[in-house]
Amino acid sequence: MRQSSLFTKTRKEAPKDEVSKNASLLIRGGFVHKEAAGVYSFLPLGLRVLEKISNIIREEMDAIGGQEILMSSLQDKNIWETTNRWDDSVVDVWFKTTLKSGAVMGLGFTHEEPLTRLMTNHINSYKDLPVYPYQIQNKFRNEVRAKSGVMRGREFIMKDLYSFSRTNEEHNEFYEKSKIAYMNVFDRVGLGGTTYITFASGGVFAKYSHEFQTISDAGEDIIYVDEDKKIAINEEVYTDKVISDLGLSKESLIEKKSIEVGNIFSLGTKFSEPLGLNYVDEDGKTKPVVMGSYGLGPTRVMGTIVESLSDEKGIVWPKSVSPFDVHIIDLGNKNEEVKKHAEEVYQELKSKGVSVLLDDRNTGAGEKFADSDLIGIPTRIVISEKTMQAGNVEVKYRSSGETVMISEREYIDGLVAEPANNLSAINRNKLAG
Repeated sequence: MRQSSLFTKTRKEAPKDEVSKNASLLIRGGFVHKEAAGVYSFLPLGLRVLEKISNIIREEMDAIGGQEILMSSLQDKNIWETTNRWDDSVVDVWFKTTLKSGAVMGLGFTHEEPLTRLMTNHINSYKDLPVYPYQIQNKFRNEVRAKSGVMRGREFIMKDLYSFSRTNEEHNEFYEKSKIAYMNVFDRVGLGGTTYITFASGGVFAKYSHEFQTISDAGEDIIYVDEDKKIAINEEVYTDKVISDLGLSKESLIEKKSIEVGNIFSLGTKFSEPLGLNYVDEDGKTKPVVMGSYGLGPTRVMGTIVESLSDEKGIVWPKSVSPFDVHIIDLGNKNEEVKKHAEEVYQELKSKGVSVLLDDRNTGAGEKFADSDLIGIPTRIVISEKTMQAGNVEVKYRSSGETVMISEREYIDGLVAEPANNLSAINRNKLAG
């Protein structure tokens, strides 16, 4: 893409009412537009990032047997009344709307009930199980406070997967695989080193549920981290009994603020029993399906990356989710030879499968460099009269700040489109095992 054709523009300041760092930088960089508190539109650069995050999540869910679907956001209140979750005193984040017919519907904040009902049409026998449908879909939550940018929105995108199993043992086997798949996601999007599997309340169906918490001063949660064992305990269950149960010691646990970027829950038969989701086992006995729920928000992940990896100049995208691989800075404003050469390099990199943003705008070098730092593409190439005369390009790496002069031909010939941080062999083996 040529930057001169990009309809979005960078901004020096974010809206005065925007207090979160992630939304401030995303707005200034032209990634999102703020519609209202907790409501954002994703612009071309932002959508590219969001789609890359979503595709990484898709690959990991597919790797453990997930099957993608897309359900409606409008919700029938009757099925939610069956599980006692329609009442605002039980669930206080509903958006509800009245149809012209007078019927009342809700906008989905999660999908356990409607998916359980849907699966009654597809699960009858033990031969139909297990099954792991998931979706990546807009969700709606009527948050009282929505001040954390894209990390806590009133409208947001969520990956929600639901497991349907014959037994608790079969459920637990998948549950453990999901932990590995989630950590694969966070490794691939650049958050692996600071994200911990965190023990939280398991409700009535399991000893614990598990959250995935990324260390950040912008976080709303408090966790206690064992950095050697790479696990943590949420403040809500931080007791001597839990510490002992997990084989940890208080002395090894460090208190930290964190952002919850994902969670997984065992649901038992909480939804299958009231909604009539049963199967007939090998002996002809009718049994309720055992369920689990697995949430991971692409928009929240996007905001967490910005909170965690930005610096004083702007965003620092990992290559795996960056809107482009390379940002070419054309400094030939009034030099047609330089502009022509920048175009040639742009086309050649594209032909190699490298995604490129070409800054061909007729603006000063300082503005171009500042915008490049703000947008945060991993590699910046500067093409100028000086570099052309030397047969070089100036390459700057956004994450390290390192700048090198290298032969243009050598750089282009050595640059190929790399796989975007694929699954590690170790984790693949774990999933296979």
